[in-house]
Amino acid sequence: MNQDSETTQTIRVDLGQRSYDIAIGPDLLDQAGKLIAERLGERQVVIITDSNVGPLYAERLEESLAKAGHTGRTIQIEAGEQSKSFIYLESLLEDLLSEGLERGTVLLALGGGVIGDLTGFTASIALRGVEFVQIPTTLLAQVDSSVGGKTAINSPHGKTLIGTFYQPRVVIADTNT
Repeated sequence: MNQDSETTQTIRVDLGQRSYDIAIGPDLLDQAGKLIAERLGERQVVIITDSNVGPLYAERLEESLAKAGHTGRTIQIEAGEQSKSFIYLESLLEDLLSEGLERGTVLLALGGGVIGDLTGFTASIALRGVEFVQIPTTLLAQVDSSVGGKTAINSPHGKTLIGTFYQPRVVIADTNT
């Protein structure tokens, strides 16, 4: 992954075939389309975000993706822990499938830990696994939930009890978010 700024750092997580880069630095939302294209080529993408983060950052990300040749759309769900549930998982999967989700589609998790967990889990089970990219927008998500492949939804029995380990293809941590 190329670095456009002296303040951008890239860390390689070496996991064999599931290795991925973590790009860390300011204003990476504006470079996200290019960073994804360098790793995955031009793709159909679906941004998954929430009602708090979407209004702040989705348009910038959409513009960056379009400039790099990606096509796609944005799905915005309700913000909050309640979104990590079977109801939201089912709704998200049905929406993706009804809109023609394909094996080459990349899901982009734009948000905090809830969005990252839900998007990653969705990616791990949709069509038996599609690629996804983490674009964490909170400090906690940038240093914890976006790395390591932990994906899950909640159960009435407790938090994050239903999930998989599924590595992202790229993590883009814009420190200005």
